[in-house]
Amino acid sequence: MGKLILIVMACLACSAVPAQTVTGAWYGKADVLMKGNVNNYLTELVIRQKADEIEGVFGYYFKDVYQSFYIHGTYNKKTRQVYIPNLPLLFYGSDTRNGIECPMYFQGTLMVSRVSSTLRGSFYSEPKYKYTCPELRVNMIMDTSAGNQDSLLRNTVAGRRFWQPQEEDVVVNGNAPDTAPLPDSLSPANAERAVTDTNQSLVTAFGKRNNVYEKDIIVHDDSILVSFYDNGDIDDDTISVFLNKKPILVRRGLTSRALNIYIGLDSTIEINELSMFADNLGKYPPNTALMVISDGVRRYELYLSASLKQNASVRLRRARR
Repeated sequence: MGKLILIVMACLACSAVPAQTVTGAWYGKADVLMKGNVNNYLTELVIRQKADEIEGVFGYYFKDVYQSFYIHGTYNKKTRQVYIPNLPLLFYGSDTRNGIECPMYFQGTLMVSRVSSTLRGSFYSEPKYKYTCPELRVNMIMDTSAGNQDSLLRNTVAGRRFWQPQEEDVVVNGNAPDTAPLPDSLSPANAERAVTDTNQSLVTAFGKRNNVYEKDIIVHDDSILVSFYDNGDIDDDTISVFLNKKPILVRRGLTSRALNIYIGLDSTIEINELSMFADNLGKYPPNTALMVISDGVRRYELYLSASLKQNASVRLRRARR
């Protein structure tokens, strides 16, 4: 009888501890391992675990810069170690948002208790860069209130303060079309004509394809941040983005780095339509992307697939106030 009670108590104790999975939203502060006063990095990591592999989005805030990347990595269940390669982090001594980036790797250990789950580890570079790109020590905590981790990556208050467009980002007001890259040798009149011709040909090609609607999304603000990543192997996928059937981004390549578009939605329209148009299919058809939409209240992840016959679209519906 005594043995049975011990077995039952052991089972209850085990059930009280959260499952040892790294799937979730993790937030923390990474400190540079150097003497003196050095700016730290606010980090966020939203990942899904599938067997011994993980995927998701890694983002960080440094000074007035926000960077985010689509990541692939591994998780060892026996050692509870997470490994993520190829993370370019801005050099800790950079004074500008366009400073040198350090090629870093992340390795951390999952620690689970009844109180919290933590991911403790380091961002480190190759040995030859260890003096110019020193180690960053980090302790990330899982946000247990974040809800469904497969579809939700919430903004933090600190993060919203730091979010500002960078030079490579695109800012549109919903009515201003993006311009395609043009030779510097063109005169202003010829450049304007070339832009008009490019956009018109895109609109014509867009209209000939079927629109496949992936989802309706409720937005709580007139301004949103839309980020696109190549969600598979980086295979030279190129996309154009349309808002209400007008091109706002023209022929941009998809990589693991975020392609950011800050959009001011037309507040007089109840439903805005955002579409991804495949300029090509890359090396491995179809043209696929991870799209992340944030309105300052919620953040949504959607996997889009477009081809030369169909566009991938979402409807943005304004929340009722």
